[in-house]
Amino acid sequence: MIPVPLVVCVLGGWCFVYLTDVLLKLSDSYGHGYEVWLGSKGLSLSPFHIRWQTSLFNRLFSRCARINPHALYLWFTSGVVFGLVSMCGSVVLLIRTLQQTVHQMTSDHPQGANQQTLQVVVPGVNLPVSQLAYFFSALLVSGVIHELGHAVAAIREQVRVNGFGVFLFVVYPGAFVDLFTTHLNLISPAQQLRIFCAGVWHNFVLCVAALCFLFLLPVLLFPVYYTGAGALVTEVVQGSPADGPRGLSIGDMVTGLEDCDVRTVEDWNSCLTIHTQTPQTGYCVPTHTLQPSWAHGRVYRRLDTSIECCSNNSLTDLCFSYTKLQESEYACLPVRKMLSGSRVCRSNAHCLTQTDPDTHSPSVCVTPSLENQTRLIRITHPPNTQMLFVGFPPHLQYAVSLTNFAPRFGFLNLDLPVVMETFCKYVVSLSGALAVVNSVPCFALDGQWMLSALLEATLVTVVTDRQRRELIGFFLLLGGSALLAANVALGLWMVTAR
Repeated sequence: MIPVPLVVCVLGGWCFVYLTDVLLKLSDSYGHGYEVWLGSKGLSLSPFHIRWQTSLFNRLFSRCARINPHALYLWFTSGVVFGLVSMCGSVVLLIRTLQQTVHQMTSDHPQGANQQTLQVVVPGVNLPVSQLAYFFSALLVSGVIHELGHAVAAIREQVRVNGFGVFLFVVYPGAFVDLFTTHLNLISPAQQLRIFCAGVWHNFVLCVAALCFLFLLPVLLFPVYYTGAGALVTEVVQGSPADGPRGLSIGDMVTGLEDCDVRTVEDWNSCLTIHTQTPQTGYCVPTHTLQPSWAHGRVYRRLDTSIECCSNNSLTDLCFSYTKLQESEYACLPVRKMLSGSRVCRSNAHCLTQTDPDTHSPSVCVTPSLENQTRLIRITHPPNTQMLFVGFPPHLQYAVSLTNFAPRFGFLNLDLPVVMETFCKYVVSLSGALAVVNSVPCFALDGQWMLSALLEATLVTVVTDRQRRELIGFFLLLGGSALLAANVALGLWMVTAR
């Protein structure tokens, strides 16, 4: 849920800003000077919305538009091709997403809710509060690059840019460019398309650039960070099953999870998935160690039909099952002592070659007798002793944060690669989302102007009446707007109500 203190701070802050603005404007002493100051600074305020506009960057846009005219022509023409393809692709993607959402709403057992390409993001609900800084900074960068594309393309097509600005709506930042409408209406539809498609084109390029940076990050950081040796622990949630004196600590290098080798964070997640979806592994234990721990008369069946044979208040012992003479037997064993040096198994046949070196006693495969989806998992993080985890494997993914990058020098920050990696991932997702959403033929989005220019460029000889062309465009925009609104509304319902 959205944290109440965060909501109170946001609402309280906006109320204070708006009331202060109203009082200053109504003041006889400060009203005129205050409004003059706002105008000189390019500031404007309204409920839950503040924007700043300036012409300081116009010279920079002009320099960029004169770098290489022919190369820029090819660049923005490529943007037109991408924009038109993405317009069709965004409609198909929204239809597909809407079908998935409706299926999840009508299904008793919805699956794949997190596998949708497009999802509505609500801070505090499906976006952790700890990730808000990444989310808003990546959103702002994506918006600035988007508007930079519009500005440079406009100047190249001889359209004046009145100014560039940024805004804050409630908590969402963004950017915009103010183009001279008269110039924009005088140029050809092909020129308009190069301007209107430049934003989504630059978002796509930014998305690709961030992806390339992610893939090259191990190479770029190689002099100071190395990878491939394991997954480095960067955070452990206090009070979680991974916390404690025999748990994981910040700086530990996880190299194994049972018989599954861990070299990267992806290996860690994959190993946990395997142990979640497969039956509990067994362990080869010498048969003579089972006798002293045997507890007749204390075996009882849990509600889920699993067997418990240890005392309820035991913190070091665990009930294990094994097969003896084709019958199931149970023994209460000291977990850490019993698992020390033992190998995993699935049946007694896997333990035939293993005998105790002191007593030459044969080994038998014992399996923890646990309830529901609980698992016993050994986690290797040398030089420390193995961590023993008893619980639901996915809980480890929430309790432990890891990274692929290990510092070569002690003074280096463990979180620097994590910050860079996380920010790039947010740029990829948000810049890609802006490219898709802005391509939709919808009112008030780039798709509206892209569609209008496209219809003027293609239907002028087929539908000679301008009003008819505008009517066709209106109905197409109405359909696109309804499609986007349905996705947003149902997406919000799925995120908040379920």
